[in-house]
Amino acid sequence: MTTLKLGRRALIGAAVAALSFGAPAMADGHKVLDSIHFLIPGGAGGGWDGTARGTGEALTGAGLVGTASYENMSGGGGGKAIGYLIENAESNHGTLMVNSTPIVIRSLTGVFPHNFRDLTLVAGTIGDYAAIVVGKDSPINSMADLLAAYDADPSATAIGGGSVPGGMDHLVAAMVMEAAGKDALGVKYIPYDAGGKAMAALLSGEIAALSTGFSEAVDLAKAGEVKIIGVTADERVAAAADAMTMKEQGIDTSFVNWRGFFGAPGLPADKVAMYQDALAKMYDTPEWEAVRARNGWVNIHNSGDDFRAFLEDQEKVIGDLMKKLGFL
Repeated sequence: MTTLKLGRRALIGAAVAALSFGAPAMADGHKVLDSIHFLIPGGAGGGWDGTARGTGEALTGAGLVGTASYENMSGGGGGKAIGYLIENAESNHGTLMVNSTPIVIRSLTGVFPHNFRDLTLVAGTIGDYAAIVVGKDSPINSMADLLAAYDADPSATAIGGGSVPGGMDHLVAAMVMEAAGKDALGVKYIPYDAGGKAMAALLSGEIAALSTGFSEAVDLAKAGEVKIIGVTADERVAAAADAMTMKEQGIDTSFVNWRGFFGAPGLPADKVAMYQDALAKMYDTPEWEAVRARNGWVNIHNSGDDFRAFLEDQEKVIGDLMKKLGFL
């Protein structure tokens, strides 16, 4: 069974209340923190940037945080920002760094020397499941159809993706095929550097299916370009309620490209608790729902120990698969 379990939304209880007595408060006790500085390991306009700015927008708009500031620090596949936060830990207690699945993949492959254990884990906040899609006119309508085509002619049943070999789209395709009883090494994967090129390949028949993020798949399906034949969620997702999960189709696997927040190593416990409290309360605000809906994100809240367990599970599953595929 290949599964990346999602922790339940953590309950921030009396312990947090006790730790948060030093937090600044408005007259109604609504505000949790005066300010947060968001460190973004990539450039403007990317997924990390959108997550940090959207979270800051919701937190300040809802009155949970007084002000939010943002700093983009690209470099080293995200490693520059991680190194900076570790090296300047003492002066960055007011900073949260956003990150996602690549912190697991890139530390496994040695792109940077640190991993999530070198930081303070605050909370996972959102996720984007993965999906397998086919062209709108494809004779394939389900994972069973794709597997039948693969069994009939593996070399003619290539799966494309928007990431390099060994990247996320490839790993998802390999994980799904492995869980379906196929040898992941035998799956032909073709990378494309842009969604448009991948779509052209899908429509021309160069690839039989495309491995992509769920929110991107929903957009393509709404535009009438593709059919979604499988989603890596544990249960159907409202944004595409007709799209079957892999598990429904007998393929026991789930995967989510999570995004979440980390603090500097040695971050004081009361500060960690305040960050976790603010993020937990954010989910119940209309300001957050507006940001979430606008971006097509899925709420996945893993806080503290739940976040650590989730990351350790993901690291093991991805690491085992990357070894099998020859990337580690």
